[in-house]
Amino acid sequence: MKQLLVATRNQGKVKEIRAFLDGLVDQVLCAADLPDLPETIEDGDTFQANALKKAHEACRAGGLPTLADDSGLVVEGLDNAPGVISARYAGEGADDDANNRKLLQELALRPAASRKAAFVCSLAFVTPDGSEQLFEARVGGTIIDQPRGEHGFGYDPLFLVDGCEQTMAELPVAEKNRISHRGQALQAFKEFLSRQP
Repeated sequence: MKQLLVATRNQGKVKEIRAFLDGLVDQVLCAADLPDLPETIEDGDTFQANALKKAHEACRAGGLPTLADDSGLVVEGLDNAPGVISARYAGEGADDDANNRKLLQELALRPAASRKAAFVCSLAFVTPDGSEQLFEARVGGTIIDQPRGEHGFGYDPLFLVDGCEQTMAELPVAEKNRISHRGQALQAFKEFLSRQP
């Protein structure tokens, strides 16, 4: 594929996606490359709905095949919060530290069993002719009390991966891309792309 537009302003996501699709897509563009790209209001009640909305809006505005994701953290003991508001859990404009602090505050008085969690990713791929494909994945884990690790972003430093002694932020990038929710969804997208003529 010559060009792919990724409908995000999150440079952490763009970096991951570029690395993942290296050699398969000649040029990965993002919202920063197209300043007139509209900001999508993520008002869907599922990750899938938000991903599709972002992909369709960006594809119409940019005129390029577009990939959009909506992903986040669901914590069983918080009735699957923060869910679709993961990026703004502590309020509009909140940064990763504020979101992580709020998560730990919400869990502070709850039993250890309430810390079971999952990262969920819905990827939507839309082309200018209106076709769409969805790719979804999740990875289980537990929320720990103190952040650990220097890699990743968002809730990665608090997310201890099931079957692993490391948080998502402690994993080497290649390992994270292999097992993460976004990595698994991107792998499915990559396989889809490789089958296209």
